[in-house]
Amino acid sequence: MVLERLATVVLASRSPRRIELLRSLGLEVLVRPSSYGEGEIAGLEPRELATHHAREKARNVAGTLDGHAPLIVAADTVVDVDGRLFGKPASRGEAAVMLRTLSGRTHRVHTGYCLHDARGERCGCVSSDVTFVTLREEQIQSYIATGEPMDKAGAYGIQGRGALLVDRIDGDFYAVMGLPLATLARECEALGYRLL
Repeated sequence: MVLERLATVVLASRSPRRIELLRSLGLEVLVRPSSYGEGEIAGLEPRELATHHAREKARNVAGTLDGHAPLIVAADTVVDVDGRLFGKPASRGEAAVMLRTLSGRTHRVHTGYCLHDARGERCGCVSSDVTFVTLREEQIQSYIATGEPMDKAGAYGIQGRGALLVDRIDGDFYAVMGLPLATLARECEALGYRLL
């Protein structure tokens, strides 16, 4: 099979991190945020939930575009602490609770993804283990004061000042950041596209 060079994608999100990651691959990114409402769904494990949300975001955006639109990329990241999900904090107080819980321990980050166009759909999830350093209360409050935790699952971003909170990552750094690039490249090839 001859693979077509992928030049443009539709991102079903406003996430600056995901836009940056896709642009780093030389792609033109058309931003079309999904109106799908995320939330916990009874009976779904964290990995399943992340994949479900990514799929529904992609399908939601697909319903607003014509059949000849570029490939849609959607993703959803959840932080899993012993089966308990940490989404985006609703307040500074909630962010502090999350960060105290993550302090000095290992949690799992699941990033569900979905690629969708007229050729088909490829969805899945990449999981990585992230271990935090033990945080002092003043570190937690200083980090919250930057505003960085407020739009991120688990109240931290690995690519920003949140990197200072992390002792190690076992798995895909880019999945923790919000988009598993190597996995997406393989899934693009399954749909007939190449990124290199």
